[in-house]
Amino acid sequence: MTLAEELARHVRESPLAEPLGDGRVRCLACGHRCPIFPGLPGVCKVRFNDGGRLMAPHGYVNALHVDPIEKKPFFHALPGARALSFGMLGCDLHCDYCQNWLSSQALRDPRADVYFQPISAREIVRQAQLTGSQCVVSTYNEPLITAEWAAEVFREARRHGLVAGFVSNGNATPEVLDYLRPWLDLFKVDLKSFRDANYRKLGGRLEPILDSIRRIHAMGFWLEVVTLVVPGFNDSEEELREIAEFLASVSPEIPWHVTAFHPDYRMMGPRPTSPADLLRAVEAGRDAGLRYVYAGNLPGRLGDLENTRCWQCSAAVVERHGFRVLANRLRPGGLCPRCGARIAGFWAPPERKAEKEAS
Repeated sequence: MTLAEELARHVRESPLAEPLGDGRVRCLACGHRCPIFPGLPGVCKVRFNDGGRLMAPHGYVNALHVDPIEKKPFFHALPGARALSFGMLGCDLHCDYCQNWLSSQALRDPRADVYFQPISAREIVRQAQLTGSQCVVSTYNEPLITAEWAAEVFREARRHGLVAGFVSNGNATPEVLDYLRPWLDLFKVDLKSFRDANYRKLGGRLEPILDSIRRIHAMGFWLEVVTLVVPGFNDSEEELREIAEFLASVSPEIPWHVTAFHPDYRMMGPRPTSPADLLRAVEAGRDAGLRYVYAGNLPGRLGDLENTRCWQCSAAVVERHGFRVLANRLRPGGLCPRCGARIAGFWAPPERKAEKEAS
């Protein structure tokens, strides 16, 4: 039995679908909005049309690990918290530099020797509780294409007071964001470039990602954005400035993480990103008016650019080395201990009386 045939046994019918007639359905989970004929999959390869019904992955994981929340990276959410991270298989993009290609490209690349483990949402949440995790995060592959399963996990997590997060490429639709909003708290988006031509090389388009970033922020998710700075691909002064200015136009309080590339998968040509490259990106972010710009993947080589500083008085309110929190001086409510300014973030789980009563 092929991997695709095995995975086809772990699916549920999806509500994120629109009938098109003649047995075709349009998938609404990602920005491709695939019109899918009976018997065929969408671009992601894991969502498919079964006799006029859109089927979506359900009930398994490819990976289940406990990570520091800073590794996602969320720097303005529950500093120092443990995050139980789960992933499935497949992606709606095909980035040549993907570091998780064994899972994301499992149905595209025959070199991907992968496995998966059937599991229930309740068991995932139980593992979160046993490991002392404060949140559960859908990551490793693209979570938008497995949004239904994530929502089931998050509903169970919500009953037990846990926070839910997405680590996504941001190629969303208004429909999937509405579907996720009741259960999802944190949303990390990779903004990979500010050039549509670059996005098309990765298998997507720029505009759906920009639209999603605007919507995610407007809908009240806690949003952080990451740009992997790849020499020769997206690291020009002009492009970095445009990314920063776009984010600042949405909100100057969006944390922007600029991270270092290293050759991987099918992109072995560009040199690794240097500290100087990241410093240029940091300066672009600051010049655009972003209050929180971080440089990552080169711990100890970029001064204090992993620390959170107060936007008003510059006091170091959270100090980090890599994914480790060294000090958290924030006052309750995310206030600066020196000047009292509010530091934007998701600093504590919100009270959810209705969910507590329901449990």
